[in-house]
Amino acid sequence: MDTNPLRDDAQFKRGLAARQFRGSLWKRFFALSTLIAIAALIALFFNVANRAFGYVIAEYDPDITTTIETGDIRTLSTEELAQLIATYAENRLRVIIRNNLSVVANDQFTTSPLSVALAGRSFPAEWNDLTINDLTAPDWTQIIATNIGHDQLVTIILDDIVEETIHETYTLTDSLFDAARIQTVAAEEYPNATLYFRTWVDWSFITSPGSSDPTQAGIRTALLGSLWLMGITFLFAFPIGVGAAIYLEEYAADTRLNRLIETNIRNLAGVPSIIYGLLGLAIFVRTLSGLTSGQWFGITDSNGRTILSAGLTMGLLILPVIIINSQEALRAVPFSLREASYGLGGTKWQTIWRTVLPAALPGILTGTILGVSRAVGETAPLIIVGASTAIMSNTPPDPNSPFSSFTAIPLQIYQWTARPQGEFKTIAAAAILVLLVVLLTLNASAIILRQRFRRRLSA
Repeated sequence: MDTNPLRDDAQFKRGLAARQFRGSLWKRFFALSTLIAIAALIALFFNVANRAFGYVIAEYDPDITTTIETGDIRTLSTEELAQLIATYAENRLRVIIRNNLSVVANDQFTTSPLSVALAGRSFPAEWNDLTINDLTAPDWTQIIATNIGHDQLVTIILDDIVEETIHETYTLTDSLFDAARIQTVAAEEYPNATLYFRTWVDWSFITSPGSSDPTQAGIRTALLGSLWLMGITFLFAFPIGVGAAIYLEEYAADTRLNRLIETNIRNLAGVPSIIYGLLGLAIFVRTLSGLTSGQWFGITDSNGRTILSAGLTMGLLILPVIIINSQEALRAVPFSLREASYGLGGTKWQTIWRTVLPAALPGILTGTILGVSRAVGETAPLIIVGASTAIMSNTPPDPNSPFSSFTAIPLQIYQWTARPQGEFKTIAAAAILVLLVVLLTLNASAIILRQRFRRRLSA
């Protein structure tokens, strides 16, 4: 009986060739998967960016196109914007100065010397003892151009001086490859309108609040709401999640109860987000409304549908993810490090705090930030908790405390895309770009933190 486990030369070569062929197939499959994933991401970014830039056919009332070569008010300088106000609304110059620059009461504005009424503002020294009524329109224009920023002037003009009506919007690809047709449409169908290339994502879009007018609507309120949500979510979920992971991994015995708890935690990570929204509605909005509305702290003009309720709900949503990632990070720390700490006389807690936790911190932070990134893009829990009450307002207030009403970027995108006007679809694409930038920033932060802690541990 032949007991030699080695095959003959021909069998070995056939087996080797078969293994190499299978390996080559899998290599091609993995490469193809990577290419498909990259292509999908590129298509996603291109589709969004394609809507956020392009030609616009707009009409101004009063018609100011004769003073704007490009057709876009935003391309004018600060001095040109101030002169435009002087040309078309000279009677508004003093009102604009009073509303935006005066530091005295309105009834004292016209009688106070400029050194008092406009204290801290820039204007010629010889005007110190004069009142605003002693100056002329060119002087008022100079004060406005010197002391009011560009974006603020654009907002003032579009709010109070000029009404911009957008007739048509075009994508970036249409603007680049079909410009002749667009120009023909603008000339034939809208002879009194102007055609200009507009970048919907700009600093004014970031700093302007929401509005029912798409030409003036911005993402500021929603962006601030998302930042508040991220902060509260992180502060709530991170310490609890890491603490639970440390207990389950380092202290809890391997009993049937603890195995059941860990199984349930993994199951909770896959529960639909809307279920967490219902949980947050029942617990934070209703049961703990005294806390989440601020009534326990003397706040009476609020209810349980606040940023705090939403942040705590999002914290519950990502809590299982943080626990699981933290457990895996703790489990990946070599047991030899623990033994070395014990050998030097360290207690169990000292070993965990000074040895295990620093070694696991890169993985813990990565999992946490990725969990927070997931929470940033969620919509269903926020609608249930109460953000929908804020987005129904055309100009929702900026959040200034955990007990404020709120909206968030995903909800603002949803509201804009639900509106029939095509311009809202365009600014929704601009908002998506802002959201993607926020998410990419969070993910980049995770990578940077992970590499930084790894270098510190290896040093």
